[in-house]
Amino acid sequence: MPLQIGIVGLPNVGKSTLFRALTRKQVPCENYPFCTIDPNVGVVAVPDERLDALATVSSSAKVVPTTIEFVDIAGLVAGAHKGEGLGNKFLANIREVDAIAEVVRVFEGSGVIHVAGRVDPISDVETIGLELAMADLATVRKRIEATQGKAKSGDKEAIRDLALLEEWERHLNAGQPIRSLQLTADALRLAQELHLLSAKPLLYVLNVDDREQLSVPEEEWRKRFAFLGSAPFVVLCAKIEAELAELSESDAAAMRSDLGLASPSGPAPTSGLAAGASGLNRLIRAAYDTLGLITFLTSGPTETRAWTVPRGTKAPQAAGVIHTDFEKGFIRAEVIDWRDFVAHGEAKCKELGKMRLEGKEYEVRDGDTVYFHVST
Repeated sequence: MPLQIGIVGLPNVGKSTLFRALTRKQVPCENYPFCTIDPNVGVVAVPDERLDALATVSSSAKVVPTTIEFVDIAGLVAGAHKGEGLGNKFLANIREVDAIAEVVRVFEGSGVIHVAGRVDPISDVETIGLELAMADLATVRKRIEATQGKAKSGDKEAIRDLALLEEWERHLNAGQPIRSLQLTADALRLAQELHLLSAKPLLYVLNVDDREQLSVPEEEWRKRFAFLGSAPFVVLCAKIEAELAELSESDAAAMRSDLGLASPSGPAPTSGLAAGASGLNRLIRAAYDTLGLITFLTSGPTETRAWTVPRGTKAPQAAGVIHTDFEKGFIRAEVIDWRDFVAHGEAKCKELGKMRLEGKEYEVRDGDTVYFHVST
């Protein structure tokens, strides 16, 4: 099952327009609040230009990218944790996603109604942050009540969990997200069990309205939006990206060039993504990286394929992503950096000593091209 990124934000900040651009799936995005009631889901390919390069060298019959799932969720308003707007439905939907992409409205656009009557990115971010924290606070308090009895009876796990929960209660009551805490393995387990919203990885999408804003350097956005702290963000114009998504690749490239968008601003993860990539591709890669994922690759005449694993995954577990039996039968892995594979081809890499044999303790790296030896 693909990992899910929930696209969230206040009403009319461009969530559905962005989702339509991402998936080329037509969803309602008329100019009124709460037009998105049921979450729309779309699976998109994670852009990776390494795949085509490897496929050319291997003369692969097909190319298979890895995927990520985006979920367009109804707009949230102040008081959502109390049931305001579509609050309860929103919170139920967002609890199921693996990470959050929060769309922040930067564009003015007098023709598009802002739910608060004014465009104020700082206030919008604070509103959503507070709503998620308050929703988590209710969840944590409920679990505290259920845990206190076990803790009093001397249950060691309950005592440990209660201490964590009480710390979280104080933190959330101050309006602070759980993700801002240093979470141990036990704490992370409990947060995931409770589906805490403010513990989920967060990526901001700054939705601007014109090419002048798109040309602003990343450093300047960091200064303007210092309140985001060190959180990852992507700057794009959802309206332009939606228009580009309707065009062929060549026409889209020409339009980006005409608009001066060949070198977009904002942090662009470089794993398999060339400079000058579209705003959508930068967002997809940033969402992928926000989840702490890497890509290893397999390449041969049958197919060139990208595989997703968490950073730090060891070789047997990576092999298990291809087939569960591969993990049990893992013997060793032949590893070639994708750049060497493209430059020399597989056979020549072996001759040049650029192919490494790795064992069970090897942590697979992003961009590794791997052939697993397994027992049958």
